[in-house]
Formats: sequence, C-alpha cells, structure tokens
Amino acid sequence: MSGFGPQLLDDVDAVFRERVERGVAPSSVWGVFDRTGLVASGGHGDRGDGSAPDADTVYRIASCTKSVTAATLLALVADGRVRLDAPVTDFVPAFADVALPTADSPVPTLRMLLTMAGGFPTDDPWADRQESITDADLDAVLRRGLLFDSVPGTRFAYSNLGYALLGRVIAVVAGGPYTEVATDTVLRPLGLDDTVFSAADARGFVVTGVRPHAGAWEPLPLTGPGAFSSIGGLFSTVTDLARWGAHLASAFTEAPEPGPVSPADRRLMQQAMRVVPASVVPTSSRATAYGFGLFVEQDARSGDLVSHSGGYPGFSAHMRWSLRDGVGVVAFENATQAKVSAAADHALDLVLAHRVADGAVDAAGDAYLAPGAGRTTDATRAAQGAVSRLLADWSDDLADAICTPNVAMDVPYERRRRAIAEAAAQVGADLTAAPSDEQSTAPSHLRWWLSGTAGRLRVEIRLAPLATGLVQTLNVTAEPSER
Repeated sequence: MSGFGPQLLDDVDAVFRERVERGVAPSSVWGVFDRTGLVASGGHGDRGDGSAPDADTVYRIASCTKSVTAATLLALVADGRVRLDAPVTDFVPAFADVALPTADSPVPTLRMLLTMAGGFPTDDPWADRQESITDADLDAVLRRGLLFDSVPGTRFAYSNLGYALLGRVIAVVAGGPYTEVATDTVLRPLGLDDTVFSAADARGFVVTGVRPHAGAWEPLPLTGPGAFSSIGGLFSTVTDLARWGAHLASAFTEAPEPGPVSPADRRLMQQAMRVVPASVVPTSSRATAYGFGLFVEQDARSGDLVSHSGGYPGFSAHMRWSLRDGVGVVAFENATQAKVSAAADHALDLVLAHRVADGAVDAAGDAYLAPGAGRTTDATRAAQGAVSRLLADWSDDLADAICTPNVAMDVPYERRRRAIAEAAAQVGADLTAAPSDEQSTAPSHLRWWLSGTAGRLRVEIRLAPLATGLVQTLNVTAEPSER
C-alpha cells in the first residue's frame, strides 16, 4: 500500500518501543489508519499478563471520550431535541445558583461548553478524580459556587467541568443515563463494540494503569461510571479508536461514510471554533484551535490536523489524523503523565513525510479535495492549461478570454508580457515546457514551476469566485539558481 512501506512502519514502531525501553510506561501500543481503517499496529512492553499489548487490548482513553460526547449531543441537536445556543440552566437547574463573574455575563450555552469557553478554570487534576460522583454530588458542587477565569463565551480554557455538564444535558434531553445514550447513539451503530464505559463490559484484556513510585510501577484502581463519565470515562482499543478517527475524517471526502452523526455535523466537530492561546500549548509549532470535542491544528505542510489527548491517573491516550490525507495515528500507554501524545505526533509526522516522499500525496495539499470542490479543482486545472498556452504564445484576446478584467487593469498586458519574457530569459526557462512541480493551498489556487538552465520559473494562478473559472491572479516569477 502506497505510503505505508515496511521501513515507515518500522520507524513508527521504533518511536513507541523506545519509550518502553526508556521506562516511560510499562506498555505502549500504536496503530496507523487510513480511510479504509486500521492498516498497521504494534505493541511493546508488558500489558500485565506477560504479553505485549495488541490492537485489541483495552486501555482507558480518558479525554478522547469528549469527541463521543460532542457527537452524541450533535445527534440530539439534529433530531430537533435541543439547541446548541440554549443556556445550560435549561437542563441543569442547579447552575442557576452559580454567581457569574460579571453582571452582564451570559449563562454558558451548550455551544460555549462544547468549545471550552464556559469561563471555568482548567481543572484536570481535580476533575480526574470526580468521575464516579453522582448527579446530586455535582449539583451540590454547583450550588456552592464556581470560580471563573473569564466571562463565559470570551476565551478558551480546557474545562472538564464543562463536558460533565454536557453529559448531564444529554441525559436530561434523551431521558436516560449519559453512558447509555452515548453508547446507543454513537458507539454501537458504528460497531465500536470494544469501546465501553466500564471495565467489566470490556471483551478484551483490560490493562491496569500505574504510576511510578520508589523505582517500581504502582497499580491504580479503576473508577466506575458517574456524573463525570462524559469527560473521559471510555475504555477502548487501537482497532476501535482508529475506526472512530477514520469515520470522522471521512466527512471531508466526496463520499463520506454514513453514520449516526451526519457528515455535516462531523465536519462541524473538526472546525476551528475557538482559538487556543499559545500559552496553553507552548511546545507546539502549529496554530491550534478547539472545535467540538476535538483540537484542530494548522500545519504548514499537511493542512488541518485533528487530535485529542487523554490523560487520566494511570493512562495516556492520543488520536490524531490529517483531514487532507485521511491518515492518522492512535496510541495508548498505561502510566500517569506518560504523554504519549508526543510520540503519536512524531509518528504521524513520519507517516505524512513518507507519503509525500513516495508520491502518495502532494507536499502542499493538492491531493486534498474538499467536499463539493471538485468543480473548482477541474476549473483550476483547465485554467492552468489555458495559462500555459498563453505563456507559450501570448495573445491579448486569449488573456481577455481566460482572465478577469482586473488582470489587465492591475498590470497592463504589454508590461506583463514583457516582464514574463524577461523572467524566463533570466533563468533560461522554456515557456512551452511541462510543469516540473505543483503546489496548491486551495482548490481555486495552483502554483507550478518551469525548469530553466539557470534556475526555474514560478507560475501561480488563483481563480475568482465565478462559475466561469476565470483567473484573477497571474504571477510569473524568476527563481535563479544559487551560485
């Protein structure tokens, strides 16, 4: 399979093997998937029974659960049973006792909670220990009051409490426990039968979470479902989580998989809804935002990368994929603060780099076809052919036929024709030659090069938003060879 050769998979496997050898966690398991599902996996260390973990070994996936919570809520919205802009007090009356930070603060809406904009402080250490509390316990927390770091709806702050409230909303709207609603609405319809909210319901071997203590691994007890299960209560396998990632990513294809959550809503989950401040992700080199239950990272080479980590006492999980390529990585380890996300990030970078090197995708994303953009891509290709004919034998009539009027207004044709000839002469380029390389940042954009004896010529076009497919930008630039 192109892009997944033995050397690549060996390189990915080595990333996780090294972590076990270094003592980061007693076990580590990984999987690589594409649009067809899981294509490769591997595991290292001792999962607790003397065996290395495999793709069907069960780990706690912690906050990766939030994507399932978001998907479940969107399914209820699609059924007309709830609105995203409804205030949380419509479903959790106890929240009415919470004093908001300012006199004009809005009550957090479901949309605010989904995008981590409820205004609450980030709360991982506290929330990780709340899973099994009851609804009455959560109500008591609310009635005692909350702190706010910002006015609701104004700023990102990762909040487990916000997703616990969404779990309650789901239960109230659907008339059943959150765990059952999420299972029946999302998990079982997709065949994710090894993804469960209780270790007792798992079909495979369940790994015990541990933390380092006195030079050894100290086992930690598992908690059971409760009012905070919607923040991170799921257990899953590499096989199932890869299936979930592939299903979500398929929404960005011309033929998305059917499922309990519509492709439109799955695309909504993977949109940049709320900017994540750089101070929250100081080690990241990518601009980051939060969608609905998922992070969205902007990568200069690979476009949008969607991800979520899961951290829980004794466990670390991560899932990430490229919307452009539909390939991704999932990984689990069973140690507190193992941060397997760093390894999964590295592994996906390896996968994407190898696919570019093997020619499976274009380095700048030309292979990524956004849903509904096929007509635009066809028009851009047609415009490329017309521009190539224009460069080879300039004609003002042809330029008028393929370009919007601003092209001649911005740079008169005679001046433009002369500049093109001078640029071609500077690098010794043949204007009739075939493109030697291509890049695209959007379906309506294309950049290509013509080789020359002293460098190369860069040609770049961008179409106007007109159905006739006319060129609004035409740039031809000499790139001399370094001497």
